[in-house]
Amino acid sequence: MAQKTVLIVYAHQSGGSFNSAAKDVAVEALRQQGYKVVVSDLYAMNFRASATMEDITGEVKNPEHFKYGEETMHAWKEGRLSDDIIAEQRKVEAAELVIFQFPMYWFSVPAIMKGWIDRVLTQGFAFSLQKMYNNGIFKDKKAMLSFSTGSMQTMYRPDGINGDINVTLWPLQNGVLHFCGFQVLAPQVFWCPGHSPPANRTAMLDGWRARLKTLLVERPLTFALSEMFDLTFPGGFVLRPEVRKEQSTRPHGITTGHHLGKPLPPDNQLKADDPSSLTTS
Repeated sequence: MAQKTVLIVYAHQSGGSFNSAAKDVAVEALRQQGYKVVVSDLYAMNFRASATMEDITGEVKNPEHFKYGEETMHAWKEGRLSDDIIAEQRKVEAAELVIFQFPMYWFSVPAIMKGWIDRVLTQGFAFSLQKMYNNGIFKDKKAMLSFSTGSMQTMYRPDGINGDINVTLWPLQNGVLHFCGFQVLAPQVFWCPGHSPPANRTAMLDGWRARLKTLLVERPLTFALSEMFDLTFPGGFVLRPEVRKEQSTRPHGITTGHHLGKPLPPDNQLKADDPSSLTTS
């Protein structure tokens, strides 16, 4: 049986950081379980964040009006993407699980990791209009976010000053990972390690180490199924009428993003839910 692979896309400048320690815990725990673990240390690699014409070798299709998405799609089909992008895409192809390890910057990922997302997950390789969300290209792979915050957990509650962490996570977990088809595992959130005593930081890492023992068999987060929508341009890619009618009697929205003007489903982006709560009728 071929050895299974986990890719860790890691973004922190310091080897002495908490994020480095969390990355090391994952590498050790997963290797002990027999996985091949590949780490893309973006800062050490000096990975380029900016998406430019330099990502394409040879002539572009329309130099007068350069459209990055279209040009990189053609370049991917023709094998003309830059070497650094091709190398990362091969890592993704080989991985059963992709873990993004990072400190939260401005309610999102660091710029260098956003650059990895922009440049590596090209159209055609990672998604297409025909292959997205639960029917996406990476539907047989899993992915997750593992990150630290600079604020305490209560600040990310619905009544906290930073707002609901579920809303913060929606663009990354739904708009990037699930959009590409990944089965998205619940995030590993390290709340405010920079302002926590050593014993608390150790406990956080111990909890991560324990979770890693069964991580690959966890049930993923719940998202709205593509089959719930009219997937045509005339239909506007909106909920089918019969689905909207069925959902009208439920106390919460379908997901954090598909709230339908109702209360959000509790912790939809933090904890796996019962998949029977959705419908494909």
